[in-house]
Amino acid sequence: MMEPSEPLARPEPHTPHDLRLRLDAQLDQIAEQLRQLAMAKDRLQGLLDAVLAISRESDLPAVLHCVVTTAMGLVGARYGALGVLDESGEHLGQFITAGLSESERAALADVEFPRGRGVLGHLIHHPEPIRVDDIASHPASAGFPPGHPHMRTLLGVAISVRGTIYGDLYPSERRDGRPFDREDEDIVVTLAGAAGIAIENVRLYEQVRESAEHFQRLLLPTLPDLRPFTAAAVYRPAPTPGHLGGDWYDALWLPDNACAAVIGDVVGHDLHAAAAMAQTRSMLRALLYDRLTPPSAILRRLDRTLHAITDLPVTTACLARIEPEDVGWTLHWSSAGHLPPLLITADRRTEYLHADPGLPLGVDPDQPRPDHTHPLDANATVVFFTDGLVEHPAHPIDASLHTLAELAADHARAPLDDLVRTLADQHPSDGHDDLAVLALRTPAHR
Repeated sequence: MMEPSEPLARPEPHTPHDLRLRLDAQLDQIAEQLRQLAMAKDRLQGLLDAVLAISRESDLPAVLHCVVTTAMGLVGARYGALGVLDESGEHLGQFITAGLSESERAALADVEFPRGRGVLGHLIHHPEPIRVDDIASHPASAGFPPGHPHMRTLLGVAISVRGTIYGDLYPSERRDGRPFDREDEDIVVTLAGAAGIAIENVRLYEQVRESAEHFQRLLLPTLPDLRPFTAAAVYRPAPTPGHLGGDWYDALWLPDNACAAVIGDVVGHDLHAAAAMAQTRSMLRALLYDRLTPPSAILRRLDRTLHAITDLPVTTACLARIEPEDVGWTLHWSSAGHLPPLLITADRRTEYLHADPGLPLGVDPDQPRPDHTHPLDANATVVFFTDGLVEHPAHPIDASLHTLAELAADHARAPLDDLVRTLADQHPSDGHDDLAVLALRTPAHR
């Protein structure tokens, strides 16, 4: 017969103290998981915010600096750098740093930036992400230059643009003293991908801007020899990529021994505006040379002709003739809705030649515009300009005109080329629009 089996052992009952310990342990575990999830969420949100911040920049140095500081913030690094490869792709041509104190920067003032030796060079030639727990012990380490702050840990990630390595991103020294981990690497790799896109966008932005500016300049004339007058002009495009402005100017010597000058602004910032500007300038030049009549008559003829044969956008313009007199010169001008010319006398007094501005071109071709005159002495300067020089949404136009007049008076005795450049560089506008400045100066003696 079979022996009866031993009764099964019953588990020891848990005391309330044991249950409390187990519950506390589980709660601690859940709390840690929640903390990790919160950290991951914060990091992800930080990464998204960083990508948006980088994508909003339109200036390459600003993008590069933003990438460095963002990487530092995402992984809690004390220092950061971004090395940009030169054309050979073998060495660093630029080195952007962040996190250095003033004293640390001063200690490195006489030290050239790294060219790509040591651990930095290792990443150039082996562009896979690298985490270094002790830089000095790495086989590729070449040491630090004198005055360099102590750095032990490093995370290196390559930045590529269109499949080509553009440079390398180097956060260094986590603030908590720990080495960089895989999560740090993953988030910086993701940031580097966004940085590559942002860098490529800025490059395209700059190419479009340069092409638009070059095209715009091709449409504007080179000022001819206007002796005995001196003349100077400057054009500055708006910072918007692909912006084609309608600002234009021209000056020429006429057969009746007068000097003509014109400045204008076609409404719009596109190819249509640029084409309209070129048409208007060419047609006006022909009318000026052929019809030696008052400026108002020229503007009226231009308005009628453009209305009949083109689809011209609304255009403002100021047309002037400087004619010789027995003593000195006389300025004859007419305006089609344009800002008044600025007169600067030989003794640096300034005056805006306010008068009836007339209607812009393209509004009513049959509406007459008045003519105006003003005497000009020797060494007088007449400045014509477009509204991009003075318009500012936060300031009344009169305040901007006053500021411009003061600036012109301060530099009135400068060579004319320097004067127009100064006005274009230090203008009181907000810089959102393109601008043009044309200046004519009467000779010293008649």
